[in-house]
Amino acid sequence: MPLALLALAVGAFGIGTTEFVMMGLLPDVADDLNISIPSAGHLVSAYALGVVIGAPLLAAVTAKMSRRTVLIGLMGLFVVGNALSALAPDNGWLLAARFLSGLPHGAFFGVGAVVATNMVAPERKARSVSLMFLGLTVANVLGVPVATLMGQNLGWRATFLGVSAIGLAAIAALAFLIPHDHEHTTAQGLRGELAALRSLPVWLSLGTTVAGFGALFAAYSYITPMLTDAAGYADASVTLLLALFGVGATAGNLLGGRLADHSLRGTLFGGLTALVAVLALFPLLMRTELTAAVAVILLGMAAFATGSPLQLMVMEKASSAPSLASSANQAAFNLANAGGAWIGGLALAAGFGVTSPALAGVALAVLGVGVASLAYTVDRRRAPVAGRERIVASHVPQEAEAVHH
Repeated sequence: MPLALLALAVGAFGIGTTEFVMMGLLPDVADDLNISIPSAGHLVSAYALGVVIGAPLLAAVTAKMSRRTVLIGLMGLFVVGNALSALAPDNGWLLAARFLSGLPHGAFFGVGAVVATNMVAPERKARSVSLMFLGLTVANVLGVPVATLMGQNLGWRATFLGVSAIGLAAIAALAFLIPHDHEHTTAQGLRGELAALRSLPVWLSLGTTVAGFGALFAAYSYITPMLTDAAGYADASVTLLLALFGVGATAGNLLGGRLADHSLRGTLFGGLTALVAVLALFPLLMRTELTAAVAVILLGMAAFATGSPLQLMVMEKASSAPSLASSANQAAFNLANAGGAWIGGLALAAGFGVTSPALAGVALAVLGVGVASLAYTVDRRRAPVAGRERIVASHVPQEAEAVHH
C-alpha cells in the first residue's frame, strides 16, 4: 500500500477526533460559557449540519481542481475552524466555528477515497479506503479519550488547539506524500458532477448507508445508559468501554476492506446481517458486565465492516463523478447519525426500556438489508441492458465506416 495513504489517515484521525470529542466536553463547555447542557448539545448538531451541507457542496465546486490541492485546502479549512473554536468568546461564535469545522469533513473523505483507490490496483481498492478510514476508527480509541482528558485538565479550548495541530501535521503529510495529479482538471464540472446523482443505484447505495449506520447510532447514541443502568457499570468505566467500541470498529473496518476486495456485495450483506444479529442480542448481552463489553466490541465490528463496501459501491455507481458521490455518502453517514439517534430516543421516550434503542436499530438494519437487496435487484435487471448497449456501440463504428466508403 502507498505511503500516501498515511497522509489521508492522519487527516481522518484529526477529523474523527474533533467530531466525537465534543460529546465528552459538553459539561466543561457549558460551565465555561454559562449555558445549559442541552444548549451545548447544539454544538454537536452544528458540526453535523456543516458536514451534510459541506460534503456535496465543496465536492461539486472543486470538481475541476487537482484533488491534491483540494485535500490540502479542505484540511486548511479544518484547521481554521478548530482554531476559531478554541478562540470563540461565546456560544454563538462557537456554534459558527463548529459549523465551519464540519464543512470540509465529508468532502475530505469523499475526495480522499477517490485518491486512495486511484493509487492502488483494482483488487485493493476497498482495502485502500479502509486504511484511510483507519484514522477515523483509531480516533475513537486514542484521539477522543486523550483529547477529552486534555480538555478536562487544561480546558476545552486546549483540546481544539491540539486538534488544529493535528490538522497542520496532516497538511504537511498531504503536501509531501500525495502525488501531484492533473487528471482531475479534465472533470466535467459542476453540471456533470450533479448529473451523476440522478442515478437510481447511487441513491439506493446512499439509502443503504442511511439505514445501516442509522441502526448503529440508534443504539450507540444511548450506549452509556445501557452500560450503567442495564449492565451495572460505574460511570467512570464508560470511557474505557467506548474505547473498546473503537477497537471493534477498527477491526471491523480492516476486515471489511479486505473482504470487500474479494466480494463487495457479499461483505455488505454479511456486515448488515451481523449488525441485525448483534443489535437483536443487545437486551440479553446487557445483563452482565462481561457480555456487555463483548456487545460493544461486536457492535463496532459489525457496523464498520460495511463502511468501505458502502463507500466503494457509491463511487462505482457514480463513476463519472466519484468525488461528489463519495462525499454525498459522508453526508448520508451524518444523516444516519442524527436520524438514528432520534429514532432511538423515540423508543426510550415511549417507555420500552433502556435497551429499546438497540431494537429500534434492528428495524433500521433490516431496512438497510432491504434497500441493499433492492439495489442488487436493480443492478441485475440493468446488467443485460447495459450489455446490449455495449454490443450495439461496438458495431456502430464499423457500420459508419461501411457507409462512408
